[in-house]
Amino acid sequence: MADNQTSELAQAIQDVSEKASLLVREEIELAKTEMTDKVTKLLKGAVVGIVAGIFAVFGLIYLLHSLSWLLFKFFRNDSADNVWVGYIIVAVALFLLGGLAGFLATRFLKRGSPPAPVMAIDEARLIKETVTSSRPATPIGPSGTVASPTATKERS
Repeated sequence: MADNQTSELAQAIQDVSEKASLLVREEIELAKTEMTDKVTKLLKGAVVGIVAGIFAVFGLIYLLHSLSWLLFKFFRNDSADNVWVGYIIVAVALFLLGGLAGFLATRFLKRGSPPAPVMAIDEARLIKETVTSSRPATPIGPSGTVASPTATKERS
């Protein structure tokens, strides 16, 4: 009978060890997935920010070019076409595109930062609380609300 209890105890220890190992692997996978998602958002924001900077530089070039044509027109009393108006229109369009790209870059960067695996950290905290306490920890949902005890029982 003692051998039977010892083998059951050894089996239980082995099961706990396997489940803990599986849990750690799943936590690592969750952290990797979360970090990949955040880095992707940060890279999108950086690329759109670079594009915004390029549009702003070209807009500045066209604006300065049109200013030089305007100055040329003021100093030359000629009835030639107003070429500078086209340059101003292009510069304004480029500034608008640069502003839109800058706005999008800001939104992408805000969504991606800080690049920390928040969900994996919360899950690890819940697991630690469950293991160290006599009753399971109460999970907190994405909106910051505490899940009801009946909802956690239904999931089990």
